[in-house]
Amino acid sequence: MEIRLTRYIWTHTRKQQMWILLVVAVSMIPYFLSFDLPKQIVNGPIQGKGFEQPGATERFFDISFSLPWIGNVTLFNGIDLTRMETLYALSVVFLLLVIINGLFKLYINTYKGRLGERLLRRIRFELVDRILRFPPTQFKRMKGAEVSSMVKDEVEPLGGFTGDAFVSPALLGGQALTALAFIFMQNMWLGFIAAFMVGIQATIIPRMRRRLLVLGRERQITARELAGRVSEIVDGISTIHAYDTSNYERADVAARLGRIYKIRYDLYQWKFMVKFINNFLAQLTPFLFYCIGGYLALRGQLDIGQLVAVISAYKDLPGPLKELIDWDQLRQDVQVKYVQVVEQFTVDPLIDPKIQAISAVGAIAAGAAVAGAAGAAGGKDENCAPAGPLAASGLILADDSGARLLEHVSVEIKSGEKVAIIGGAASGGDVLAEAFGRLIWPEGGKVSLGGEDLLHMPESVVGRSITYASSDTYFFYGSLRDNLLYGLKHAPLAAATYEGSLAAHRKWEVVEAKLAGNPDYDVNSDWIDYIAAGATHAEDLFPSILAVLDTVQLSKDILDLALRTNIDPADRPDFAASIVDMRQALREELEEAGLNGLIAYFEPGEYNMEATVGENLLFGTATAPSVAGRAIAKNPYFRKVVSETGIDRVLFDMGYQIAENAVELFADLPPDHPFFQQLTFMTADDIPAYQLLLQKYAGKGLETATEDDRYQIIRLSFNYVEPRHRFGLLTEDLMAQIVEVRRQFHENMPEDLQHDIERYDPEKYLASASLMDNVLFGRISHKHTDGSKRIRAIVSSLLNSQGLIEQVLDIGLDFNLGAGGKRLTAVQRQKLNLARAIIRRSDYYVFNRPLPSLDHRLQDEIVRDVMKLLTRNGANPAIIWVLSNNGLTKLFERVLVFDRGALVEDDTHANLVNNDGVFKQLVTS
Repeated sequence: MEIRLTRYIWTHTRKQQMWILLVVAVSMIPYFLSFDLPKQIVNGPIQGKGFEQPGATERFFDISFSLPWIGNVTLFNGIDLTRMETLYALSVVFLLLVIINGLFKLYINTYKGRLGERLLRRIRFELVDRILRFPPTQFKRMKGAEVSSMVKDEVEPLGGFTGDAFVSPALLGGQALTALAFIFMQNMWLGFIAAFMVGIQATIIPRMRRRLLVLGRERQITARELAGRVSEIVDGISTIHAYDTSNYERADVAARLGRIYKIRYDLYQWKFMVKFINNFLAQLTPFLFYCIGGYLALRGQLDIGQLVAVISAYKDLPGPLKELIDWDQLRQDVQVKYVQVVEQFTVDPLIDPKIQAISAVGAIAAGAAVAGAAGAAGGKDENCAPAGPLAASGLILADDSGARLLEHVSVEIKSGEKVAIIGGAASGGDVLAEAFGRLIWPEGGKVSLGGEDLLHMPESVVGRSITYASSDTYFFYGSLRDNLLYGLKHAPLAAATYEGSLAAHRKWEVVEAKLAGNPDYDVNSDWIDYIAAGATHAEDLFPSILAVLDTVQLSKDILDLALRTNIDPADRPDFAASIVDMRQALREELEEAGLNGLIAYFEPGEYNMEATVGENLLFGTATAPSVAGRAIAKNPYFRKVVSETGIDRVLFDMGYQIAENAVELFADLPPDHPFFQQLTFMTADDIPAYQLLLQKYAGKGLETATEDDRYQIIRLSFNYVEPRHRFGLLTEDLMAQIVEVRRQFHENMPEDLQHDIERYDPEKYLASASLMDNVLFGRISHKHTDGSKRIRAIVSSLLNSQGLIEQVLDIGLDFNLGAGGKRLTAVQRQKLNLARAIIRRSDYYVFNRPLPSLDHRLQDEIVRDVMKLLTRNGANPAIIWVLSNNGLTKLFERVLVFDRGALVEDDTHANLVNNDGVFKQLVTS
C-alpha cells in the first residue's frame, strides 16, 4: 500500500480533486466581491459619496472593460439609480452574493463528503481484501477484534480527510489570502498587522499541537488494545469462570481504562490550552484594528467605509485560518493513523490477487460426469482440475516459531485412492493434511496438484477440487442452511431480479462500487453452485441436503431444533393446516398403541390436569411481555375477573397451602439438593421469604394481605400441577370453577388484550407456540417417566408417514446458529462441519480428524457412510482421512503412518498388519 496518505488520495481521486479545485477557484470571485460591497454601501448611498447634489444618480451594473488594441468594450451600460435605489440595489446584490457563496460552500462540502466516503469505502475494502490474502500463519499472531477495530474505526477519519486533503488548503488558503489582500488594498499598515498576527498563529499553534498528535496516537493504540482484550474475555469466558479469574480480568480492564483516562485527560488539558491561546490571538487583532484603525480614521488617513470593510474582511479571516491550522493537524493525525494501519496490513508474502480471481464457471466436482454437466451448462469448464495426483515432494513444514513439524516427506496420492493417515501426538500426519488444505505453507519442498504448485494455482481450481475439513469448526452468524451451503458459494451464477426503485438503486450501486474500487458483485444473486451439490437448481437441492444430514447423523438434531421452533402460519399456510390435521392422526396413533393417557389434550370446556393452574386460567399463549408469565397477575382486566368471581381468595388459600407444604418439606434441605429441581414454583432462595409470609398471615385471609404479598402467594398457585407436585389441592369443584372463570375471562376480554393472548383452538395453528406444542396440542402426562422420549419418536414417525418430514427439516435448517455457531453443541458443530464438506463434489477430500468428540462407534458409522455417499453413482474421488480411531484403517486401501514428523510406513492395511512396525503398535495400543 502507498505509505503517504496524500499520494494515495491523489492517485485514486485525481479527476475529482481537479474538478473541485476548479470550483474553489471560481468561488473566490463572489467571495472577494462580498468583501468590497460593504465599503461601497457605506461610502456610497449611506455617506452620500457621489450623491452630493439633490436628485443625483449613479450608474449601477455598468459592465465595461478595456482590452489592448481593441479599446473599451461595453457589454451593458448599466442603470441610473438614485441614492435610495442604489442602497436597495447594493443590498440586494450583497444578499445575492451571500446566497451564491453559500451555494458554493454547499456544493463543495457535499462533493467533499461524497468523495471522502467513496475513498473510505475503497480503503476499507482494500484492507479486508488484504486480510483475505494474508498467509495462514499471520492469523496466529493477530487478534480479530484489533483488526476489525482498525477497519471500522481507525480508518474512519481518513474518509473525512479525503475531501479536505487538497480542497481545504485551496479553499481556506484562498479565502484567507483573499481577505488579507483586500485588507492590504484598503490600508497597508492594517494589512501588515493582520499578516503579522496570522504569521504568529500559523507558527505557534502547529508547534503546540504536536503534543496532541503524540497523545492521540497513544490513545488510539490503547483503545485498540482494549478492544482486543475485551474480545479475549468474550472468547475465553468459559476459562475465566472455570478458574475464578473474573476479578483479575476486572483489575486488568480497570488498569487499561485508567491508562486511557490519563491519556485523554492530558489530551483535553493540552487541547483547550492550545484553543485558549489561538482564540486570544484571534481576538487580539480586532483590538489592534479598533485602536490603530480608529486612530487613522480620526487623522483622516482612513475613511469609515474602509475601516468597516477591513473589520468585516478580518471577521472572515480567523475562521479560514483556524480551520487551515486544524486541517494541518488533521493531516498529520490521519497520516500517523494511516501509517499505523498500513504497517499492520503490510504482510509478506500476500496471496496474489490473480489466485483469488472470481470464476463464474460451475464448481468443480468429482468425475467426468460432473465435468460433462458443467460443459453442457456453459461449455468447456476451463477451471477443471488438471489431471494428475495430489503430491508432496520433499515437504518441510514448520510452525510460526520455526519448529519443524514435518521433515522431507514425499508422498503421492492418485485420483480415486482411499488413504488413511495415522500417528501419535505431534506425529506430523495432521500437518500434512493442513498442507493439502493450504492452511500451512511449506518451508521447503512443495505440494502439487497435477504437477503444479498448489500455492500458485487459482483458488477457483484448488478450492473446488480439494475439500478440507478438520475438528476446528467455525460458522458464520446466520442460519444452519446458509452455513451448510457456504462451501458452494464461489461466484454469482444467477443474477438477482430488481424492479422499480430497487433496480435504480442497484444501477447506482454498481456505478458507485466501480468508482470506489469495489467489485460490483451482487450479494443478493444466487451464489450456490447446484451442480457441485449434485443438483440443477434450488428446487431439487433438498434431496442432496437430506442425504448429507443423514450421513453425518445430524437429521435428528435438526428435527429437534425444528420441533422447538415457532413459525408464522401465514408464511407456510398449507404446512400449518397439515400440522392441525396431524393432531387427530396423533390421537389415533396413540389409541392404536394403547397410550391414550400419554397426552392430556387442551379442551375448551375442560380442565387440563397436566397443565398449570395459570395455563388453565389463561387457556392460551401470551404474545406480549405485558401479559407473559407472572405479568398476567398484574393485568387490570385479569385482576378484575378473578376478583369478581372470588377465585382470587381460592388461589390465595391454595398458594398459602403450597407455601406451607414446600417450606415443611424443603426448608431443611441444602440449596443444591436435587429435590429443588422438581419444585418449579419456588427456589431454595425463596424459602426464607415464604417462611416470613406464612408467619405474617397465619389464620388470616386475602383481605389482610398487601398487594405485593398477595401477588407473591397467589403466583405459587399459578405454577401448580397436581400430577407433578401432588399436594392434593385440586378438587373437582375448584377445577370446574377455574374453567368457568376462564370462560368469563375470554367472553368479555378487551380488544387490545385479545391481540396479546392467542387462545387455544383445536382447529387453529398457534403462532406463539412451538411446532411440537402445535402437534401435541396438550401436555405430556407425568405418569409416564419416558413420555417425552416416546412422544418424540411417535411424532417423528408420524411426520415421516404424513410426508411432512422434509418440510419440518426445512424449518430446522432456518435455525440461527448464533455467533460462531455456539448455539449448537460441540458434537453438532463437528457433524455440521463435516456435512458442509461432503455436500460439495470434489476430486480430493481431506478430512483431518473431523469428529474427535464422537465415540468410536459413531465415528465408525459416519466414516463408513461418508465413504459410501462420496462414491455413489460411480463417483470415485480420492479420500484422505487423518483418523482419530486407528481401528478404521481397514476401511482404506492405503495407510500412511507418521512418527515424529516423518513418514515411516506407507502400505496397504493387510501388509502393515503383518509387519512388526509402528502401525502395529498404534493399532494394538
